[in-house]
Amino acid sequence: MISEKLMKELNDQMNFEFLSSYYYLAMAAYAASEDLNGFANFFIIQGQEEYLHGMKFFNFIHDMDGRAFMQAIEEPNNEYESLVQVFEKALTHERLVTSRINKLMDMAKEEGNHAAVSFLQWFIDEQVEEENSMKTILNNLKKMDGNFQGIYIMDKELAGRVLEPIQ
Repeated sequence: MISEKLMKELNDQMNFEFLSSYYYLAMAAYAASEDLNGFANFFIIQGQEEYLHGMKFFNFIHDMDGRAFMQAIEEPNNEYESLVQVFEKALTHERLVTSRINKLMDMAKEEGNHAAVSFLQWFIDEQVEEENSMKTILNNLKKMDGNFQGIYIMDKELAGRVLEPIQ
């Protein structure tokens, strides 16, 4: 049994995952407007992943005899000055997601809710990958310092990203 408090927080995180999807679609739209279709693809896939993360929460809430409640989604930032700024925002966002997941894990442990702890462990592991991905791309973009050839090569590499099945 999950407490009302933890159930509310799980619902909030579910909605935050859907919001994250929306944020990444806005970043994809920016990249596409700059004719950087590989970067746009990267963020489209990222948005799809975040949607699937939201659905994992949706299903877990249901499996735990809770009810998912949809919340309003705020308008994301649609304007950026550069790819570096986009990835800085993305990394900051992923760090916020990590802190939220960690808070949920702390709550689940405090309540002794082993099912929630087991469920959230997947997200703990996922966030290591998410932050590292954003950090690596950001660091590479900073090293390129606007070099068109480097950006072009990275854009071509990111065009090959595909949505991986989520377990």
